[in-house]
Amino acid sequence: MNEREKVVVIGAGAFGTALAVVMALENRHDVILLGRDPSLMADLKTDGVHEAALPGISLPDALQFSADANVLTDAGIVLFAMPSQAQADAARHYGPYLANDAIIVTCAKGIDRSSGRLLTDVLEHELPRHPIAVLSGPGFAADIAKGLPTAMAIAAAEAGDAERLAQTISGRTFRLYSSSDRTGVQLGGALKNVLAIACGIVEGAGLGDSARAALISRGLAEMSRLVVAMGGKADTVRGLSGLGDLVLTATSHQSRNLRFGIALGQGLDAGAFGGGLVEGAFAASVAARLAEGLAIDMPVTDAVAAIIEGSLDVRTAMQQLMTRPITTE
Repeated sequence: MNEREKVVVIGAGAFGTALAVVMALENRHDVILLGRDPSLMADLKTDGVHEAALPGISLPDALQFSADANVLTDAGIVLFAMPSQAQADAARHYGPYLANDAIIVTCAKGIDRSSGRLLTDVLEHELPRHPIAVLSGPGFAADIAKGLPTAMAIAAAEAGDAERLAQTISGRTFRLYSSSDRTGVQLGGALKNVLAIACGIVEGAGLGDSARAALISRGLAEMSRLVVAMGGKADTVRGLSGLGDLVLTATSHQSRNLRFGIALGQGLDAGAFGGGLVEGAFAASVAARLAEGLAIDMPVTDAVAAIIEGSLDVRTAMQQLMTRPITTE
């Protein structure tokens, strides 16, 4: 039996709340959900449900709620569950409260838009005294919170840290597989959102399931090229954080990225849908810039970025993809 730990999840959105719920259900550790809105956190404690984020799902009695950052001072594991573009600001805000030996886990799937850096690199810059890990893979918040079987990956620079986190966070319905490939795990999580948008565009434009299958397979190939070029492992792309998450996000209408792509495929403007709130919309342009700088061919990612920016229409993008030079697979 592992020693009881204090775990704080920062971010009271759907995913952060779901992670806190699934850990608190086991009641093996002291789990606190930390948010910035005192009124919301008080309501969650009183009502026992987070209707705005996880409607109809009961919050376990063992789960604690707080808006006081001082709860971090003796926490051994801290999960950063806010959106990718808010992680740096959160690190600056909460950093002074962290225990010296706390392990930080980023739970967002994206790339920092302003710097083009992976989130572990961003957090290491802001929190240089702390080990930084990443949690990613195929898991919708509602499924996790309902206790439906879910498996994801957790990666840290030190294998021992990844194993400790996997043992601590995993439960009867939520299983984590440890990895030392933070680069591969993060890029898989970020790029699958871009490819989910591409699959949504195909669906919205009525281009058929065969086109979706082609995009998934060729998208996986270009994802692998970028992962390897940035120092990750090709095998990671074929695992939970790459192929697993891509299959889920590119086929389920629970996916906001897929729904965003469907709207684009139907001719709606990116701004009208709220593209700024979709992680893949951020990741597309950043990934395209990274690929260009590394001389990596990523035609699907390039096309998605151009469609979102409004410099390319869907029909022309499909024509360009289908008329590329014929090569071996």
